[in-house]
Amino acid sequence: MQIGISVMEYMTLAAFVTGTFWVVSKVRRKEIAREGKKPIWVSYGADLFGVIGLMLLCRVAIADWQEVPSGSMEPTLRVGDRILVNKLAYGPRLPFTNTAIKFGEPQRGDVVVFRYPGDVSTLYVKRLVGLPGDFITYHEGTISINHQPFQIKADTSIKPRAEDAGQSFFDEVAGDPQHVIKLNTEQPGAMISPSAWLSEYRNACFVTSTQDWECTVPAGRYLMMGDNRDHSADSRVWGFLDEKQVYGKAVKVLINFSDFSRSWLPL
Repeated sequence: MQIGISVMEYMTLAAFVTGTFWVVSKVRRKEIAREGKKPIWVSYGADLFGVIGLMLLCRVAIADWQEVPSGSMEPTLRVGDRILVNKLAYGPRLPFTNTAIKFGEPQRGDVVVFRYPGDVSTLYVKRLVGLPGDFITYHEGTISINHQPFQIKADTSIKPRAEDAGQSFFDEVAGDPQHVIKLNTEQPGAMISPSAWLSEYRNACFVTSTQDWECTVPAGRYLMMGDNRDHSADSRVWGFLDEKQVYGKAVKVLINFSDFSRSWLPL
């Protein structure tokens, strides 16, 4: 079992500490009443228990929110986006563990938030491309699943930003709904070396070149990729994602303080 410390788990510690203060304050309520003034530990500890406990309940069981720090999921997600993570989509996980109460399974095309395999205290967000048992072929940035290529076509409707220089947009259908990916204009799909396929997953993958490889996704694993195909450290770099590390499903951009037009965008 892997354990990592996240904001939710710091909140769990805070709830435990303030909850202890709350219990002690109830046990000593007559003594506190005689003193006529609440001690600091009651004012700033026990009285915060209800607020922290409610916030923790919401983040554990219902939803969470995270900030996007990099451009690996552009143009779907931009740097600075605060995304809403639905914890009920797949079922909440107990704090300090990866024990899940399953409500559903991730689907191909989902934008998934998960614990980064190299450091489980860090949350990553990528798109789920391959399910357990899928045979995946990658060619110049485009994907085929079980010998069925994803539908893909150039998208000229998106206004490029400075960070999109040298890249082209394509509509891709990997599930429902359709989404947009970015590829290097000159050498599409050639910028990220599939180092994971060449090392620990040599039995599951065959690599012809950086632009051409194929893999069979092992049981209990997912293949994750960024929509910014040529600038994403994803399964090609760190390997398949263990299903136990799934955190939730990203469903909306709540807000981006650098671009308010992105507020409440569905994913």
